[in-house]
Amino acid sequence: MPAHDTISDMLTRIRNACAVRHSTVNIPSTRMTRSIAEVLKSEGFITSYEEIGEGVKKNIVVSLKYKGRNRKPIIQNIRRVSTPGLRVYSKKKDLPRVLGGIGVAIVSTSHGIMTDREARKQNIGGEVLCYIW
Repeated sequence: MPAHDTISDMLTRIRNACAVRHSTVNIPSTRMTRSIAEVLKSEGFITSYEEIGEGVKKNIVVSLKYKGRNRKPIIQNIRRVSTPGLRVYSKKKDLPRVLGGIGVAIVSTSHGIMTDREARKQNIGGEVLCYIW
């Protein structure tokens, strides 16, 4: 699988796993997917993640988070913004607010992958990877 498809693959796997209420989901491990999983964990969208396997065949096992007796997914929607065919970049002052600040935009900056709030705090822009709410 080409490296530029890993983000779309990760988001699709998480979206599908939430739809059928799986407790965990396996995602091929790259530096980008590890960084996104770290942001999701720090923002409280997932419980945890763990890297398993060795060498090239590493996977990340993401533990999804649900609330209530009906197990309503914490991740209600996850949408890819920047694609390999159309990259979307934002300056620090133009960083998007997802649902007025309720959601999170994940941004790839020169200082690593972070949320839109962290990027605003550090006064840096970057490529908007996805929206999560």
